[in-house]
Amino acid sequence: MTIFDVSIGALTGGTTDLDRYRGRVLLVVNVASRCGLTPQYDGLQTLYETYADRGLTLIGVPCDQFAHQEPGTADEIEEFCRVNYGVTFPLTEKVEVNGPGRHPLYRELIGGGPDVRWNFEKFVVSPDGTVAARFDPGTVPDDPELLAVVEKHLPR
Repeated sequence: MTIFDVSIGALTGGTTDLDRYRGRVLLVVNVASRCGLTPQYDGLQTLYETYADRGLTLIGVPCDQFAHQEPGTADEIEEFCRVNYGVTFPLTEKVEVNGPGRHPLYRELIGGGPDVRWNFEKFVVSPDGTVAARFDPGTVPDDPELLAVVEKHLPR
């Protein structure tokens, strides 16, 4: 099983079948609107715009498990991201990334590794669905190491 076998609700309703991204690089980021790291949305959007045509899909996963920093409804989250940061990349439903309620997406991403530490932790998933790299929340979207991993795994 890979993350491409997982389904997750879309923020605005319906489901997001991750299988439709098979063959692309995914950058999965747990996001929050009221976090000191929230300005990373700017860099994430730029990264998405820069690499989408080359095979990158960025998926934002709202989570309220860290200091209640994503308390909004789906509509509030969508509006916040669109109005304040021009977000056009896919956003999922709000989920838990740690603990007994951990969403299956994060069960696959984490495997036997440590829990997600905070908002804006980043997972790069290769086109075959395996986790290629994991970056801590403080890693900015234009970090050279993160970009190198993305570029290495882009479809040729």
